[in-house]
Amino acid sequence: MVTSALERPWLIALAVVVLLAVAVFGYLTRTGPQRPDGVRWVANASYLTQLASFRSRLTRYRVGLGAVAVVALTGGVAAGVLLARPVDRQVLNSELATRDIVLCLDVSGSMVEYDAEIVDQFLTLVEGFDGERIALSIWNQTSRTVFPLTDDYALIAEELEAARTALDFDINAYYNGSYDEDALDRLLAFITGTELGGEQSSSLIGDGLASCGLLFDEADSERSRTIILASDNQVLGTPIYSLPDAADAVAEREIGLIGIYAGASTNTSAAEQKEYEDVVAAQEGLYFEASDPSAVDAIIDRIQSQQAIDLDATPEVVVTDRPVLPATILVVAFGALVVLLWRLRT
Repeated sequence: MVTSALERPWLIALAVVVLLAVAVFGYLTRTGPQRPDGVRWVANASYLTQLASFRSRLTRYRVGLGAVAVVALTGGVAAGVLLARPVDRQVLNSELATRDIVLCLDVSGSMVEYDAEIVDQFLTLVEGFDGERIALSIWNQTSRTVFPLTDDYALIAEELEAARTALDFDINAYYNGSYDEDALDRLLAFITGTELGGEQSSSLIGDGLASCGLLFDEADSERSRTIILASDNQVLGTPIYSLPDAADAVAEREIGLIGIYAGASTNTSAAEQKEYEDVVAAQEGLYFEASDPSAVDAIIDRIQSQQAIDLDATPEVVVTDRPVLPATILVVAFGALVVLLWRLRT
């Protein structure tokens, strides 16, 4: 959690005291009316103070003096805040850093119309995590790692946003020839590395799952590991690993499995969906359809309920200076003060 604070808050009070002291000193040492012997008298000029133009100028002068006082006070307080050093403090606890999650996404042709929605779910999942390391792998005939395990949540969100944009492609428009060429270029650039070219195969889910299992590093350390697999299980061709074999392989490494199913209704989809669900259930994993509104909360609960290993490390406090706002106010106040004083002299 990030909290905002001042390193030396007493400097603000000191700045206010100094400003008040300067104001009192200026008031007590102000110059009074000139003595008669220093005055040059002008005949028949008493009516001048009654003129509307004189009164208007006098009012503007007094308002200007008041504005100078307010701007000077604002700038002084901003300077005090700046000297007090505003910072953000974030306590980083290594306890949750022992949970690793690999997002494993099928980007075959039959999944394109569902992938953007699934990536939206991934983004929502990430918002519910705090400290876990996350990776994203995409696969079709072969796999590509979009980003490896990391706890840099800004990078994770940026990469997932880019993935959602690239995968938000109208596949129906592609088939009827009315597609957006820029959108197609984004999609093809994103899925580069997941196709072997020339081979009649697609959606090799067993190979994709096995590849995702290889992304977990620190094999000798005690960590919580989970794969969130999203696919329609419409396999075309002969994979190296069948889905059950790949699931057994990751289970041997004590990697948990969560399955998300999305796909069009076909003559074979019911059997493909049942096999997918049965394999996940055999590993005591969670299975959801992509349209299930309870999926995100259930996945977060499952992952956060898994034991996090206490590394016996002292929480790290990261202090980040945040001088932008008070510094900006100070600069603006100084500029406004210069302009006001120049206008008062004229």
